[in-house]
Amino acid sequence: MTVEWERDGARFTDNRYSRRHRWRFDGGLDVPASASPHVVPLPMSVAAAVDPEEAFVASLSSCHMLFFLSFAAKRGFVVDGYRDEAVGTMARDSGGKLAMTRVTLHPAVSYGGDKRPSRAEEDALHHAAHEECFIASSVKTEVTCEPARPPD
Repeated sequence: MTVEWERDGARFTDNRYSRRHRWRFDGGLDVPASASPHVVPLPMSVAAAVDPEEAFVASLSSCHMLFFLSFAAKRGFVVDGYRDEAVGTMARDSGGKLAMTRVTLHPAVSYGGDKRPSRAEEDALHHAAHEECFIASSVKTEVTCEPARPPD
């Protein structure tokens, strides 16, 4: 993985340079990235690009989902769809530093086939996914999972 940035002719020392950069991944994917417009005002940031905070939340969500899918398959549940509208919260941590202090996952899972998990079984799958997620195990951020479910 490579991160690349180049000065775009701006003076730089006035701190008014573009935060636009690129993430280049091993498989050849090239992702436009930037500081968040919530942190660095436009036009020095790029609203359409991925910012580090979004990528952090996406990494946690993706890791959880991949373990969940694996565990569901091993239990014989056919997952037809998985959608997570994960939310990250930036706040001051106990040391007073601004940090991503909480990430809440909101997975909504749809199933096919004859075998469907009970709520308790689905909760157990999410718990196991959280316990095994490499990313969640690597950070001090509080990561919670609040599955979205259709009404009874």
